[in-house]
Amino acid sequence: MTDIILHHYDTSPYAEKVRTGLGLKGLAWASIELPVIMPKPNLTALTGGYRKTPVLQIGADIYCDSQLIMRELERRYPTPSFYPAGRGAADALAWWAEKTTFSPAVSIAFAKRPDALPKGFLEDRAKFSGRNIDPIAMMAAVPNLLDQLRAHFDWLDQTLADGRSFLQGPAAGLADLAAYHPVWFLRQKFGSAAAPLDGFPRLLTWAERIAAIGHGRRSQMSAQQALDVARDATSIARATVDPQDPIGRKPGQTVTVTPDDTGRDPVVGELVASDVHEIVIRRSDREIGEVCVHFPRAGFVVAPA
Repeated sequence: MTDIILHHYDTSPYAEKVRTGLGLKGLAWASIELPVIMPKPNLTALTGGYRKTPVLQIGADIYCDSQLIMRELERRYPTPSFYPAGRGAADALAWWAEKTTFSPAVSIAFAKRPDALPKGFLEDRAKFSGRNIDPIAMMAAVPNLLDQLRAHFDWLDQTLADGRSFLQGPAAGLADLAAYHPVWFLRQKFGSAAAPLDGFPRLLTWAERIAAIGHGRRSQMSAQQALDVARDATSIARATVDPQDPIGRKPGQTVTVTPDDTGRDPVVGELVASDVHEIVIRRSDREIGEVCVHFPRAGFVVAPA
């Protein structure tokens, strides 16, 4: 049985980023299919309330947000690297690509294909986003969303203009995987001939190269098996003080960790470890016992409980 368990669903763009990352590293992993909308009781048992997709589980350690998932995969499995051209710029480029292209891509799909959405999906995403979702307003916004995507896709396309195979050179890396998944999502929904993708043949060829990486070696696992794995394992997290913490947080304090954009469901736990990029809390669930839940610092709010 593989150590890597991915909680996801097949149409999730961020899950596609992680699945392709598992493919780039040639890893075997177990797949847990999540419901597209709440409730997600088995995931909640592991995360304490964090509901975004995907979530990575390795034993009793639960990794939330694809940003941190990719960082952890790189730490555990450094070859081949997500950073063939070095860190820093790759992380920044990945952050920019996702923040500027993911939301317009999914908004266009929701507006133009409402009939393809599961029952209750828009109501669920309204709660998730913290705002009302009006299908008429969504459709009215499509022209502007296409404008924004076209501008950002052109920047990506121009990066490839010198003939390089991938965004930072001859090897695929994190920047490619982060920029790829919104393109993948639009192609899944509308095909390569749909605007604004139809104006970027070079970008589409790049996307084909990313798709060819594949997803590694995937096997199926039941949600109950994943809970059993967590219950029978012990976390690798150890108490660690961040000497540069801006407000002096220390292990043992009870804190909440909450996404700062959408899905603002706070997770409460005992602070175990933290550094500039990660915060780890320990929590207990009556079904699985103690687990440690890992979050990235960027994009999350850590506050006293």
